[in-house]
Amino acid sequence: MGAYAYFVSFLMAIVSSMLVDNVVLSRFYGICSFIGVGNKAKSAVSMGLAVTFVIILASLVCWPIYNYILVPAGLTFMDTVVYILVIASLVQVVGLFIKKYSPALYKSLGIYLPLITTNCAVLGVAQSNTDQALDFGMSMANAIGTSLGFLLVIFVFSCIRTRLEAYPVPRAFKGVPIALITAAIMAMAFMGLSGIGA
Repeated sequence: MGAYAYFVSFLMAIVSSMLVDNVVLSRFYGICSFIGVGNKAKSAVSMGLAVTFVIILASLVCWPIYNYILVPAGLTFMDTVVYILVIASLVQVVGLFIKKYSPALYKSLGIYLPLITTNCAVLGVAQSNTDQALDFGMSMANAIGTSLGFLLVIFVFSCIRTRLEAYPVPRAFKGVPIALITAAIMAMAFMGLSGIGA
């Protein structure tokens, strides 16, 4: 494959992971932080950026570990354990950084920041990169697209939920129920983008 064709494939992989196969709206990965933090734009963007950072770094670290350590040693069955350890370490670093430079943001993110460790989106990207036997470039394209997709939908979701607070939502639908209905409508809207990947 030539450099130009690879570059086009790289860009298409980013767009596909970001819009067509969005992990939150098509696979429901990371739905806990999506619902929990997605009610205020600032917190949503901060969580999205933290998840973006962790997904990209985790993919950057996990791909070489899998291909240059686990595969030659015949320890590919240990991949999930290794990925979780890498992700947990990265989340600790991100948490310490946010706590030092923005204590208010650290407090507003609360329990959802350490929950990035168990965020299915982060582990799902690292796992899918190796399950699909993607090369390093396509693994990074998948990581970038997935993380940008997570950031996009959590921000849009927070804006919609902020607007909904100004409307008289029936009491039975307030809170999580209306959030889930909103997420379902967003998922249907994103399904309309499936023709892009065709």
